[in-house]
Amino acid sequence: MVSTDILFLSVRELGQRIKSKQLSPVELTEAYLERSRTLGARLNAYATLTPDLAMQQARAAEGDIKAGKYRGALHGIPYAAKDLLAVKGYPTSWGARPYANQKFDQDATVIKKLEQAGAVLLGKAAMIELAGGMGYRYASASISGAAKNPWNEGCWTCGSSSGSGAIVSAGLAAFAIGTETWGSIVCPSSFTGISGLRPTYGRVSRHGAMALAYSMDKIGPMARAADDCGLILAAIAGHDDDDRASLPPAQATFNYPEDVTVSVGRRLRIAWIDQKMLVPGGDAVMKDAVAVVKKNSASVTDAKLPDGPWEAAAGIVISVEGAAAFDSLIESGKVADLVDPSGKVGGYVGQAIPSVDFLRTQRIRGVLQTKMAEMFASYDLLASATLPVTASKLEENLEEGLSFPDPMGGIGNFLGLPAISVPCGFAENKMPLGVQFMAAPLNEYLVLHAANAFQAQTDWHKRKPPAFSS
Repeated sequence: MVSTDILFLSVRELGQRIKSKQLSPVELTEAYLERSRTLGARLNAYATLTPDLAMQQARAAEGDIKAGKYRGALHGIPYAAKDLLAVKGYPTSWGARPYANQKFDQDATVIKKLEQAGAVLLGKAAMIELAGGMGYRYASASISGAAKNPWNEGCWTCGSSSGSGAIVSAGLAAFAIGTETWGSIVCPSSFTGISGLRPTYGRVSRHGAMALAYSMDKIGPMARAADDCGLILAAIAGHDDDDRASLPPAQATFNYPEDVTVSVGRRLRIAWIDQKMLVPGGDAVMKDAVAVVKKNSASVTDAKLPDGPWEAAAGIVISVEGAAAFDSLIESGKVADLVDPSGKVGGYVGQAIPSVDFLRTQRIRGVLQTKMAEMFASYDLLASATLPVTASKLEENLEEGLSFPDPMGGIGNFLGLPAISVPCGFAENKMPLGVQFMAAPLNEYLVLHAANAFQAQTDWHKRKPPAFSS
């Protein structure tokens, strides 16, 4: 029998046990499936489970490993994929009523790559309808209902990858795949006390994934440890001719060591971007986080991001490109079938944005690229609190409760910069907070190095939600 403690191990630790045949992929998959059926339903974490596929893949993995055909760190490791990634023959609802019965006849590239790595798909993680592309006001904006936070079930998990955050945090799978257009990997990672990596734009193929904002959508891993995110990114990264935004092979490929944590051979220069914490106890948590970062870095200097209308411009891009992605849904009137009141009208607002405003955002993006290149000439990494708040209440109006500046998120997503959020402590309300590291394009090594160093000095990523740890 697989104990709960084993289900909360990191991907690397599980992989080592599977490789040495101390742990059966079949038994591990059965244990995760049982938790996913019961606790997953309690948390509204899944859109659908894929038990037949999972057991088929688990048995195949176990047979291959016994035959000496070990494929690597993800072989036999169970995971969940956000429900905007196509899985052949299974519903891919995009979290939305109008697409509840939608099925595709092929897998998304990310799903194919994980199958090639020997990973085991447990199910499709619940998500906010259309990844929030039409806007949303409440956590319940999903065909699956509001995803509940394992640390407090009266709270949300955040972002469109809400189910992915709940699944990893509650120990329902070893890792999950999320997506981020603005915040939907790093936000649920912060709210649920896990690690989440947003890769460089174009590094991971989006073929077979729902499109929201063509110039900002990114797919990335969510797991217990930053090190896990590196292992997973190595499996899913790479050039894909089927994604026009895919980077060339030399840039898209990401190699990550399967036996040691990544090192860059030097101590990093880090800019600390301070932001006012809006939750009691948040300032003390961030002060402690900065102290840890300073231990591992050549220098940590207070700095400011360049001033400009970056967040507003990024918001216009999402609105316009989202309206284009779902133009048939909007024009047919079926957008009215969405759950959230904002989602029912947001697409019409996006269509009404003048083309001159959208074109202006592209010039603004170019200006920002120059300014950030100048900043990265002085610093290896930028670091800050992931968010100034902890998880919001399930019933909260998000347009009010989560209304605060997010310059790191706006700039990072507008330019497609890699970033990782890792847990760094708990506020006075006993809910997790995260710290994030962000780098110039293609510098995932740097953010992983900083995050690994941080987690080598702390144990926040090893904490388990009390209600789900026994």
